[in-house]
Parts: sequence; C-alpha cells; structure tokens
Amino acid sequence: MSDSNEPITPEIVEDEMSENQSGLVSSHAFSPDRIYLLPMSGRPFFPAQIQPLVVSQELWDGTITRVEATDHRMLGLSYVPRQQQDNELTSAHFSKVGCMVRLHNIKRENGKIQFVAEGLRRFEISEFLTPEIPFLTKVDYPASEDMDKDRIRAYAMAIINTIKELLPLNPLYGEGVKDYLLRFNPNDPSPLSDFAATLTTATGDELQVILETIPVIARMEKVLVILKKELDVVKLQSEITQEMNRNVSDNQRKFFLKEQLKIIQKELGIAKDDRTADVEQFEERLEKLNVPDHVKERFDNEIQKLSVLEKGSSEYGVSRNYLDWITSIPWGVYSKDKLDITAARKTLDKHHSGLIDVKERIIEFLAVGVYKGEVSGSIMLLVGPPGVGKTSIGKSIADTLGRKFYRFSLGGMRDEAEIKGHRRTYVGAMPGKFMQALRETGVSNPVIMLDEVDKIGASYQGDPASALLEALDPEQNKDFLDHYFDLRADLSKVLFICTANQLDTIPRPLLDRMDVTSLSGYITKEKVDIAKKHLWPRQLKKNGLSSKQLKISEPALKQIVEGYAREAGVRNLEKMLNKILRKAVVKILESNETLVNIGTKNLEEYLGSPYFRKDRSITGVGVITGLAWTSMGGATLPVEATAVHMKGKGFKLTGKLGEVMRESAEIAYSFISAHIKEFKGSENFFQEAFIHIHVPEGATPKDGPSAGVTMASALLSLALGKKIRGPLAMTGELTLTGHVLPVGGIREKVIAARRSKIMELILPFDNQRDVEELPDYIKEGITFHFAEKYKDVFKVIF
Repeated sequence: MSDSNEPITPEIVEDEMSENQSGLVSSHAFSPDRIYLLPMSGRPFFPAQIQPLVVSQELWDGTITRVEATDHRMLGLSYVPRQQQDNELTSAHFSKVGCMVRLHNIKRENGKIQFVAEGLRRFEISEFLTPEIPFLTKVDYPASEDMDKDRIRAYAMAIINTIKELLPLNPLYGEGVKDYLLRFNPNDPSPLSDFAATLTTATGDELQVILETIPVIARMEKVLVILKKELDVVKLQSEITQEMNRNVSDNQRKFFLKEQLKIIQKELGIAKDDRTADVEQFEERLEKLNVPDHVKERFDNEIQKLSVLEKGSSEYGVSRNYLDWITSIPWGVYSKDKLDITAARKTLDKHHSGLIDVKERIIEFLAVGVYKGEVSGSIMLLVGPPGVGKTSIGKSIADTLGRKFYRFSLGGMRDEAEIKGHRRTYVGAMPGKFMQALRETGVSNPVIMLDEVDKIGASYQGDPASALLEALDPEQNKDFLDHYFDLRADLSKVLFICTANQLDTIPRPLLDRMDVTSLSGYITKEKVDIAKKHLWPRQLKKNGLSSKQLKISEPALKQIVEGYAREAGVRNLEKMLNKILRKAVVKILESNETLVNIGTKNLEEYLGSPYFRKDRSITGVGVITGLAWTSMGGATLPVEATAVHMKGKGFKLTGKLGEVMRESAEIAYSFISAHIKEFKGSENFFQEAFIHIHVPEGATPKDGPSAGVTMASALLSLALGKKIRGPLAMTGELTLTGHVLPVGGIREKVIAARRSKIMELILPFDNQRDVEELPDYIKEGITFHFAEKYKDVFKVIF
C-alpha cells in the first residue's frame, strides 16, 4: 500500500512541477474511463490534495510503468478500510469511491517508488477488469448539481472561518494553507470542502464517508462537523500546553530567583548553606536542654565531623541523622508530677470499677512519692487474664500522675535491637524503643507501658528479654546504654508498667526485677457495674445512639454476664452489648420505633440462646468438683471416678491430662489404696476393681498438681460408695503421706467457685494467708475449710 505523510501544500512540489505547469489542465478536460488502482491505507486521498507517496517497487512497478506509458499519467487511489498485506489484496478490499490523481516526478530507488500525487476528481468503480495486481478498473465520474448558491456560499464561509480559527492554534500547515485560501474560488466550493477534510485528524472511515458524499452541501455539512470537532480538540490541547508551560515557567522563575538570592546573600556576607543551617539548628536545639557533659562532648565531635564532610557523601547523611536524634532527646527535661492522693483515688474510681486491691496498691505507690516529694522510677507488672483492664490501668496511672504515656507491645518481638537500638554501622539504623519513647513524649520521665511481656520471642538476632534486664533494673537503668547513641541515658525516673497474662513464660531474672500486682477476674456484681457505668455508655456513643432511644435493665445485664460472658475479663461482655446495639438499630430503622427496651424477657431475641446454662452440679458417687487456674482466669473442674469391672486390679486416666496431673492421680490412687482401711473402706476394693478416672472436656489440655486432693476424694467416694455433701469444691496438692500442700491462683479459683454458685470450699491450710488478703466482697457468703492433712478433707466431705 502507499504510505502517506502529513498533508503538504502546493508549494512543496512547485519547483518539481514548474516544467509541467502548462500541462496542469482541468481534471474535467479529460477523464479516462479505465484507470489502474493503487490502495490507500490509513486515510483516503482527496481531490485538490497534493502529496508525495511511496509504494513497493516489487508489487506496484507494473502498475506505475503502465501509467507512465499513458499520455494523461492518471491512476486511481482507493481507500482500503482494514490493514491488509499488499500481496493479499483482492477487488473486494477496495472502497467503491476513490480519487483520480496525476503522477509527477516518479523515482525508483532502494526497492521503493516515489512520486507526487495531484488529486483531480472523484471516481466510482463500476467494474474490475483485472481481479489481481495490476488492478484495472472501469470507472464513472459522479457529478454534483447543487443549485442553492447562497447556501453553498454560507457553508463555504463557515468552513473558511473555522480554518482561520484553526491556523493560529496549529501552525503545522504553515503558509501553504493561507495561500490556498487566498486562491480559493467561492464559486467552486467542492475543492474547499475536500481540502478542509484533509486538515483534520479524523479517522480514515470518517474521511471516506465524506469522499463518498457527492452532493456539495451534504458534504460541506459533514466537513463542518469534523472541522468543529478538530477545533475543540486543538483548543483543549493548546490549553493543556499553556498550563504546562505556565507551571514550568513558574518553577524556572522560582529557581532563578533562589539562585539570585543566594548570590546576593553571598555578596553581602549573610549567606548560609545547608550545612551551616543544619549546624545552627542543632546547636539551637541543644541550648534549650540540660545536656550531660558526655553528651555535649560527643555532640561537639560530631558537629566538627559534619563541618568537613561533603554534603553528597553517605557519611554526611549518617552524621546528620545522628545529630538530629541526639538533639531530639529531652535531656534533663522532666514533667511535674501531680502528687494528690485524693485526686488520684477519684481518677482511678472514675475509670475503673472493682479492682479495689489493685487501686490500693497504686495509691500506696503514689503515697510514697508524695511523702518523698517525687515519684521515682519503678517497674510494675500487672498480671491477669485478658480483658480485665491491665492496659487501661496503666493509662490511668499516667493520667493520675500527670505524666506523658507511651505504649508498645513486646508480643512476638525477636530482635534485641528493638530494645537497645541498632549500631550506626547498619544502613537504616535507629535507636531502641525506650529512646524513641523519650523523643516522642518530649520528657525524660514518661510512663512507658510494655504490653505482653510474657510473649517475647527469641531468635538468632538476639533475646529481647535479656536486653530488658538492664532497662528494667532500678540499679542499672540510670546508665542505660543504647547502641545507636553509644551514650549513657538516665531512665531511672521513668515509670515502667508491664502487662502479662501469666508468669510462667517470663524469664526468672526479669520477673525478679518487677513488682507484681495480680488482676484477677471480675465477679458478676463487678461486671454488671462495669457494663452499666462504662461499657454500655461507650457503645451507645460509638454507635451514635442515646439512652433515650435504647435502654437495658440491670437484670438483663446480669443475665448477659451469667449466660453469655462468663470469662474473667469484660471483652466478650462488650461484644455482646455491641451485638444488642446492632440488632436494636435494625429494629429502630425497620419499625420506626423511638424507644427500644431490653429486659430479661426479650434478651434472647438479640443474643439467641445463652451459651452457659445454670451449672448442673455433677453429683454422685465418685464425682468431685475441683478448682483450676488458667491464663483466662479460674474455672471449676469436675473429676469423675468409676469402677469399670471387678475382675482385676487396674487404673486408667483420660481427659488430655499433662504429666504432672497424671502423677497427682497416681499419688492419689496410691494414698487412698494404702489408707482405705483408715477411712472405713474395704481393703479388697482396690485389689479387685479396674478404676477409670476422667476429667471432662477431654479436648482441653489440663496440667498441674492442684487436683491431687480432688482425685483422692473421687477415689475415696467410689471406694466407700458414698456421695459427698455439696455443693462443695476443693483444691490442693496431695503427698504420699497425706499432707495437703499449698497451690497458687487462690483468688481466681474462689471467683470461679462464686461464679458457679459454689459457696463452700476446701483449701490447703498454708493458703489461709491468701484468703485473708482477698477483698471482703469476694469472700462474702463463702465458707472456707482449711486442710493440713487429707484427714481434714475427709472430715468435711463426709
């Protein structure tokens, strides 16, 4: 196919055609009825258009040679709508209407034929005389007979005016277009409409429609449409270009002004380069701080180093970043503590219900500070089940003291550099969390909370728990060394508050440095109070509701606590309240109710059936209720013993018991077997019976020594064939000689018994001190029996 470039003006070929100028007669003077065809891809060719074309010599040399042999040198250019390989062309690919052109300046070189085509007039193919290259066709020349000269003149002027608007916006066509308009004869508007069409960037199919439109007025209408569209596009392009040039000009102007300002400042001796500005900024920061001598000395050394380094060097960036950090640490800056016991007690009571013993411990700590006149640094560990308010207690302590608060979680931390910082030799090195806390809070005595201290990890990168030893030791943290700064920092005024769910996973040396305060689970009364004063109002506010739209009764709150949220903390209780609110909002929107009341009667509409039913106390021969401690709080633990058969001695344990618990069961079996006679039982029972002990909820792992007394009682009940009196629960470790040893988690176990409505407990004698330390509201109504030996247990249960 022929390749066409952008349209050119008649002047381009003026010199080449000067010799043949006399031969350029009107195209209507002679129009052959048979012409050869060349395909045009991309855009059709128009009459009154003059343009150089290039075709393949291999394919089209025969066609061009035949045309050269004629006197008129005319051939047809027909638009091929879809891209086709020239050697695959057939007569069906050509458009029926094309443009007859005269060839000028034909040249052959490098396998191509170049010529200048002068558009003459339209033709319409009536018949293909040869179906393949060279394509010879028989053609007709359609004529237009539009007689409305005034209308034609109006369209012509509209086209001319549009072209004149287009010229300043797109100078691509140059003087040639202007010359053409000057030479245009208004009495012959057909060439004008064709030439105007060639100026646009319309698609080949759109231009072919115009070429096939024979009536001049209809053609001019279509040309005017695409010409206006072209004008809109060019105007938009011009606006975009102007906006871009304006932005570039503004940036260049600012750049030149800044450079001129630098030169003027330099001439006047008031210029500051970036390095000088940095140094002055760091020195100004340091003047506001009470910096220790060793820090000042390091600062001076780094400033001296910075002044000789090239700004583009990597070492300059490292040194500048180091100075930025040093001058951002609040050396010697301390916030003033609020030392008011009465105000502190009010703050704690406002934010927390229950936890009386914990609040008293905090008040005692503050009282010492009041007496001394300052609150010195300390390390407190709040340990308890999830959702009991450990993190919020830490925030309340900060509010009570009027100190800044910073919290970060140690859960899953594996890199000791998180604590002590990276050395400056590493790319992207940063200080540790403690120094970051000082920078962020802006004081050297904030309250720093270390959440989940029992879940610290360890890896090949180091052990963060060991790195904490220095920071959490009151004797060492006054000279805490961060690897990034490589300077001693005083953390002795910082109040560290750690939280954990259990003590077992905390390294002993780290635990030894902490003042442990236990937060046990809440009892029903406390949970209802917390829901009423804190959780429910917070959820109403969070969901955009008011107490006038949604009300919940206190009995309903109690039913939620006992039937849906029995865990030690209050997180699940808050989820249940949120679930009620969501369903209530749906009800308000669908039924247009202005007030929704939630009581015990309609509670199940919002929460479904209770997850926990009233405890069916498992009673009977060989069944005893024990008390257990878990990381989620306390729990009741029934133990069942039964004789499978009397055909031979045997002992079996089930319930996913740990090794220590299995050993407790074996000790209980041995003790009861050896002393069955003392308890008025049959000596032959354990010689003949195959005994099976099971601890229900078999999928839950269980371990620990505190079930020894419970298992011994279950075996004794089975051997004697008697039920114990109840409801009654017990806990304690049993030895082979019958001594009852103390166990841990007494508070959690007592709360679990109260939650299950068990008001009589048997505990080890040595745990009497733990019971005495319990708040009265937990002990109220509960009967405690303390056993030193198993005989004391026997006297109580039977």
